[in-house]
Amino acid sequence: MPRARTIVLAAAATVAVGVTAAYWYERPMLLTGTGYAAHNACAVAEVAGRDDAAADLPANPLVPVLRTSVADGEASTTILGVLAKQRAWATPGYGCTLAHERPEGLPAPTAVDANLYTDLPLTPGDDAAVTEALAYGFGDDLGEEERDALGTRGVVVLKDGELVAERYADGFGPETPQLGWSMTKSVTNLLVGRLVQEGEVSLDDDHLVETWTDGRADITVRQLMQMTSGLAWDETYDLGTPITQMLYGEGDMGAYVASQELAHQPGSYLQYSSGSTTLLCDVVTEGRGGADAPRAQVFAPLGLSSAVMEVDAAGTPVCSSYMWATPRDWATVGQFVLQDGVWDGERLLPEGWVAESTVPVDTDVEPGSDGYASGWWANTRPDRSVVDPELPADAYSASGHDGQKVIVVPSEGLVIARLGFTPEADDNRVLTMAEQVIDALG
Repeated sequence: MPRARTIVLAAAATVAVGVTAAYWYERPMLLTGTGYAAHNACAVAEVAGRDDAAADLPANPLVPVLRTSVADGEASTTILGVLAKQRAWATPGYGCTLAHERPEGLPAPTAVDANLYTDLPLTPGDDAAVTEALAYGFGDDLGEEERDALGTRGVVVLKDGELVAERYADGFGPETPQLGWSMTKSVTNLLVGRLVQEGEVSLDDDHLVETWTDGRADITVRQLMQMTSGLAWDETYDLGTPITQMLYGEGDMGAYVASQELAHQPGSYLQYSSGSTTLLCDVVTEGRGGADAPRAQVFAPLGLSSAVMEVDAAGTPVCSSYMWATPRDWATVGQFVLQDGVWDGERLLPEGWVAESTVPVDTDVEPGSDGYASGWWANTRPDRSVVDPELPADAYSASGHDGQKVIVVPSEGLVIARLGFTPEADDNRVLTMAEQVIDALG
């Protein structure tokens, strides 16, 4: 009997060791899942004011075993209530931050007054062709399942500076902030432009990180903004990749990106990288307002009263991914660049900034990044060929994960903002909707 008991105990110990080892091996991936869920639950509740956070979780094998609670400005998520716990904390003006403890020491957020579009009555539009175009953008012609998968939540159309049409899904409205994901990069372009206008930053600044004593010291502000820094990166949204590790596994996201080695000579290759934009914000906001810089430099001058740029645990704005705003405020961003960086008669960006920022980068480009410029997507390549034939050649756009778009068409005086939750983004439908709006209003 003692020998049998010893064998049983040894077997149990072996199983326990195996299970423990497996958990620690998979833990980074599990933390990605719980981090995403905790941040999402916190932001949906505290920033967007909604109570249906699960509706913003993409399909994932972990979803059935996630356990999330939200209370008193905090959200926490675990696997089955036990493993891989992640917490997100809400801070007024700065949204939600993944961290072990509630963030402290953030600056008082700059107050932001509303812009001219904020309090206008709901504007369904009186042009039948535009109404039909928006119906197409919302999938009215689709079956219920396909329409739900399309997930359009808000569309706003500005023509010559006037709000001419808009539509919202059930549960959303002109006052509901929505996450722009990588459209945040386009706003980061405006932030850098504001700092250049004030003489605080130059696009040719290099030696950006004190610990860079190798070839990385040659990386410039311009190259970070154009994603030609050469830093190694993988933008694949999957468990355990650099982009998800940065967003859900690192308290100091800028430092994590700065630790990456060079994969290419700076300036020689365009590789889409949220890491580059996050590091860019770390560099340009340090000593220049920190977490409050987007509010002071962009939100307040434009009256983006719904806008929130979330910060990491180090207090750095997550300028690659985490700006929330209503569709009207996202459209305001488009109108501002359409007006060449002038707002209420005041030039807020250097003359020529918008034109330069929407010229595609002329270098070797990774597949799928045709037309990338400086935080904006041009509709032409360096050889002047058109990227999306459904849109005029002079169009450019902000584009984000899950199908977010702000399309600007200077030749038509037109801005179209489309927000939604489309994990399998149907860009063709968004572009066709935009084409229909252009035809109707042209």
